[in-house]
Amino acid sequence: MTTPMTEEQNYSTPPLTPEQLAEMREKERQQKQTIAIVSAIVVVLVALLGVAIYYLLQPTTPTDKIRDIFIIVVALETLVIGVALIVLVIQLASLINLLQNEVRPILQATSETVNTLRGTAEFLGENVVEPVIKLNGYLAGLKRMLELLGIKPK
Repeated sequence: MTTPMTEEQNYSTPPLTPEQLAEMREKERQQKQTIAIVSAIVVVLVALLGVAIYYLLQPTTPTDKIRDIFIIVVALETLVIGVALIVLVIQLASLINLLQNEVRPILQATSETVNTLRGTAEFLGENVVEPVIKLNGYLAGLKRMLELLGIKPK
């Protein structure tokens, strides 16, 4: 007799080799380095923007310079939004790919399994359950007939 597998046993993964561990650590290091670089760039840009705003708020600054700086800031903001939209479209494309190539086959296999179970249930209902129910009905009728005749069935 086999023992049922627990959920933890069912989904466990094999241990990683030293090469795989080293590769994972290298990827994590690269991700941390990338995050640090992007964070530094954002901090520098915010600092430059703060310095620019400070000098633009001086009473002697002409209005046309303020306008020019504002146009540059809006252009940079548009550039950032454009990059974000490109990233969004790429992520959407990968999601569509995932749905088509991985989720759809799983749903098709599940549908086939449900259809198989439906057929099995119909087969069992027609060939096992229905005859047993009829037999029980006949036996109950026979028992009642014997009781009416005065014979006590066990």
